[in-house]
Amino acid sequence: MTYIPNPTRYDHMIYRPAGNSGLLLPALSLGLWHNFGSVDDFENARDMIHTAFDLGITHFDLANNYGPEPGSAERNFGRILKEDFQKLRDELIISTKAGYPMWPGPYGNWGSKKSLLASLDQSLERLGLDYVDIFYSHRPDPNTPIEETMGALKSALDSGKALYVGLSNYSAKETEAAVLAAEKLGFKLLIHQPRYSMLDRWIEDGLKMICKKL
Repeated sequence: MTYIPNPTRYDHMIYRPAGNSGLLLPALSLGLWHNFGSVDDFENARDMIHTAFDLGITHFDLANNYGPEPGSAERNFGRILKEDFQKLRDELIISTKAGYPMWPGPYGNWGSKKSLLASLDQSLERLGLDYVDIFYSHRPDPNTPIEETMGALKSALDSGKALYVGLSNYSAKETEAAVLAAEKLGFKLLIHQPRYSMLDRWIEDGLKMICKKL
């Protein structure tokens, strides 16, 4: 059956600016880390995505290795986009990331320019998209200069393959270094996506403060 979105989907969701930008994100986003991969029920995944959008959730968050199997969440989401959301792309915020192991060898991991930009191209192919709205460096790379990692994010922006860029899992100190490196390269980071829960409160040790400051 053809998917017809709920006409009242925007009536009750709260949308807030992301950082110092005009981009509005919903108070709740849907992450596709688990439940959307090749080992999961595809129609159940489709139903969850339809339900989320019907409730005003416009932000769908992925990463290159989400699945399991790695890459399969992007592939499944790309199929759902093609079959159900083709005319709704401009109502969606789609994000993906790179930095954790994805393919064999030294270039399928971490934060080199080679790795990040190759991963972004692969993600776009799986998603069936020309661009993502947000592209993240998924984690800091201790063996790659931060200027190189930020240079890769700038390349993603300059090529039009990402509209915004951000960080994930960077400490307060690493975040400050990344922001300074980005400023020297002439662009700004939009957003930081860390783990945070009642049981995992590490961002309270400086990261919240540095993000607010920057």
